[in-house]
Parts: sequence; structure tokens; C-alpha cells
Amino acid sequence: MNAAIRELTALVALHRQRLEAVRDALEDALADEIVRLGRTPASALIAAGLLKNYYTCLETVFLRISQHFENDLAPDRWHKDLLEKMTLEIEGVRVAAVSETALSPLSELLRFRHFKRYYVELEYDWDRLDFLIAKLRQAHPLVTRDLGRFERFMSALDPA
Repeated sequence: MNAAIRELTALVALHRQRLEAVRDALEDALADEIVRLGRTPASALIAAGLLKNYYTCLETVFLRISQHFENDLAPDRWHKDLLEKMTLEIEGVRVAAVSETALSPLSELLRFRHFKRYYVELEYDWDRLDFLIAKLRQAHPLVTRDLGRFERFMSALDPA
């Protein structure tokens, strides 16, 4: 019985639920609040915040996976390094946490999250937000599938 494996499995499951909730909140906002407000600077802040939250949630679970299995990230570019390492299947160690197919759209979300976090912006370009929303919609089913696969891998490491 490995408590660390069980804890990581539970954490991955929790973050999959949180990712679903953030994605649902974005879709609800796009269908309701943003329609009512129009494509304004205020409504752009809603979309931008949810896009940032989605990637931050995903990166948090990736960091926990990395700490459990390898914990070797380049300090000068650890965010990008972390995402790339999550696509690796390390024989005898772990399966990939996310597929290569998800890498491109997730890289776009990472770049935006970095921009939003370090450069305070109050007016976002709706064309860019539309592009990022499309990237999230592309990545989300892949991410949930891949994290589900990772959960099953973790469960197999420590059968109850």
C-alpha cells in the first residue's frame, strides 16, 4: 500500500474535476454573461481569467506528477519544460500524463497564462481570446482522456 501513489491518484482525479468545472464555467459565461455584456473589455476579463485558471489548474497537477516521478525541471524555463515532460512516456517509470496531440493547444494556453500572470492587461483582443477558447476546446477532451489514462496507470501501481 503506497500512500503517495494513492494521494497522487486522488489529486489527478480532483484536478480533472476542477478542469471540467473551469471549462464549464467558461462555456456558461460565453453563453450567458458574455452574451449579455457583449464583447467588451469587462467580458474579456471573464474569459481571460477562466482561460488562465484552466491552465493553472492543469499545471498544478503536472507539477505534482513531476515531483512524484522525476522532479528535474530547468529552472529558467520550468513551465515549458514541465509541459513537454508530461508528454513523455518513461519506460519502467510512468506513462505520459498528456498526449503529444494536446501539446500544441496547451502550449498556446501556457503562453497566454504566462502573459496574463506577468503583464497586467485590462483590455484583451477578442480575436486572440477566440483563438485561445478554440485551443481550450481542442485540448480539453484530450486532457481529460489522458489524465484518465494516467489515473488508471497510477491505480494499477497500487492495487487495493
